[in-house]
Amino acid sequence: MEIQKGIAYCGLVCALCSQNDNCVGCRNEGCKERDSCKNLQCCKAKNIEGCWECEAFPCKGTILDNIRVRVFAKFVRQYNPEFLLRCLENNEKNGILYHYPGKLNGDYDVFNNEDDIIELILKGR
Repeated sequence: MEIQKGIAYCGLVCALCSQNDNCVGCRNEGCKERDSCKNLQCCKAKNIEGCWECEAFPCKGTILDNIRVRVFAKFVRQYNPEFLLRCLENNEKNGILYHYPGKLNGDYDVFNNEDDIIELILKGR
């Protein structure tokens, strides 16, 4: 885990992303998606730390339409970013993968229910 990359404005976990070698994380200058990312642009315009702080959360037509990303942001809203990172790091040590090797999806993407994803974050398997 590259903890310094933290959590993106939308709820993606840059710290665990399999594209870490090629990406600095959206909170660091140099993100190649910064000009086209609706969530990043909106959060910066509203001067908030992430979508989870927005009154309009969760908005439609953004990456928050993805259930995993939306649930991670909801989790941060309910708890805090550090707790999410600790849970995911613990789960990773126990074989629960944020991304499968060579993929941009993982164990948190197999569910169609938000509560199931939250339970996996909190309790693992």
